[in-house]
Amino acid sequence: MRGSVAECEPLAVHCEGPFVLKPPPLKGQLLGLFQIIAVLLTLTALMAYLNHKFLRLPQTIGLMVLALVFSLGLIGLGMVVPGVADRARQVLDQIDFDATLLNSMLGFMLFAGALHVDMRRLWSQKWPVALLATMGVVTSTALVALMTWCLFHLLGEDMPIIYCLLFGALISPTDPIAVLAILKTLGAPKNLETKIAGESLFNDGVGVVVFLALMGVAGFGGHAPEQKPTAMEIPVHSETAAAEHTVHADTQIHSESESAADPHHASGFDPAEVAVLFGKETLGGALFGLVIGVLAFMMLRSVDNYQVEVLISLALVAGGYALAAAWGLSGPIAMVVCGLLIGNHGRAYAMSDTTRQNLDTFWELIDEVLNAVLFVLIGLEVLVLTFDQVNLEAGLLAIPVVLLARLIAVSLPMSMLKRFHEFTPHAVKVLTWGGLRGGISVALALSLKESLGREAPESYQAILFMTYSVVVFSIVIQGLTMPRLLRRLKLSSN
Repeated sequence: MRGSVAECEPLAVHCEGPFVLKPPPLKGQLLGLFQIIAVLLTLTALMAYLNHKFLRLPQTIGLMVLALVFSLGLIGLGMVVPGVADRARQVLDQIDFDATLLNSMLGFMLFAGALHVDMRRLWSQKWPVALLATMGVVTSTALVALMTWCLFHLLGEDMPIIYCLLFGALISPTDPIAVLAILKTLGAPKNLETKIAGESLFNDGVGVVVFLALMGVAGFGGHAPEQKPTAMEIPVHSETAAAEHTVHADTQIHSESESAADPHHASGFDPAEVAVLFGKETLGGALFGLVIGVLAFMMLRSVDNYQVEVLISLALVAGGYALAAAWGLSGPIAMVVCGLLIGNHGRAYAMSDTTRQNLDTFWELIDEVLNAVLFVLIGLEVLVLTFDQVNLEAGLLAIPVVLLARLIAVSLPMSMLKRFHEFTPHAVKVLTWGGLRGGISVALALSLKESLGREAPESYQAILFMTYSVVVFSIVIQGLTMPRLLRRLKLSSN
């Protein structure tokens, strides 16, 4: 976590922890590390109370709605009292959202979500999940890019196709955090639920590799062989530091291009290198997760003390995610594999009833708290958007574009498997509408700030606005109407 300079070593620019704070501005940091965490937790608790008492929406949706209202209220108040919204933006800008999510929170949330996925059911759905998480993401990326490019031409604006491809890559993966949070209350058929959950758990790794490759094509720091990149470098820019520093997480995004790249021409792209990167990230991450998961399983089986076993599971996630990032492996995929192993074989063969109950309670609490904070942060990020006519129009039109691309990307692999696999009736409709986007898409869009934001700020703001529009519609509208859709299709047991 990056707090004030006084909280770190003299030359350090960040401190490790669940929230990543940007280095202090030239005139001093508005809030310290503890104050930032205190504000976030207080806001989250207050909004959770208001939602439970009055709105009674599903918690993740209710929190994001209230955070959106709060942010829009600050923007409105800023029109009357100048400086209010700007000060709120400065405080929010101290939290490095993309690094906070991708570096710290994501591993814990994926592990907690995977703990309760039935591995036998997941294996029975392996081909649909595999095709949706690979072919589906690539197809959606291409379709979203093509339609977005046409959309901007209709609006009379010039958006290079490579920027449209970047938007397609970051918006195509379904978000496991948003999906798993909504699935808990749906009562959908188990096979269909497993497809949705399984795809969301694994397709973010594919989306990130596609996003990385396109970053190289755009000239924003490709993976040159001599660089030996780690899994992710999130840009951290300090106005008081002369050098640039990076934070490692699930993929690598360089802080800025070495030279001014022409967005209409490819640079830094090597298909063979992308294939190697994909194999290292995904297969390497899965193998690493299996190895450390087995080691943790053996430790859990050798003791019968729930305090020690909960601590082992916590160390598995924190230590395993950090080590995966250091070795250039996919931390999220590693945590999904660990969660599946501990949640299935660990629960069955390595835990007593007391340990199982306490472990479940602990990780459910971790999941609920981090989910709540994340969706409040997503709602607050509306403060960084630029509201103008072009962005508003592009944001509204991006919603049907992404939904149409999702429909086609789901239909193609499922039509290929119809001869060999039995699907639940209306599976395409449910998978299309249930493909929620969330924090990962917002984090990837924000990670473009130091590259695209410097070279083409208007394009960056348009992509950020479109991403945010799709995410808000996805979580609020699609999330709220999923139960109704399942009931209408007679697929809900609730």
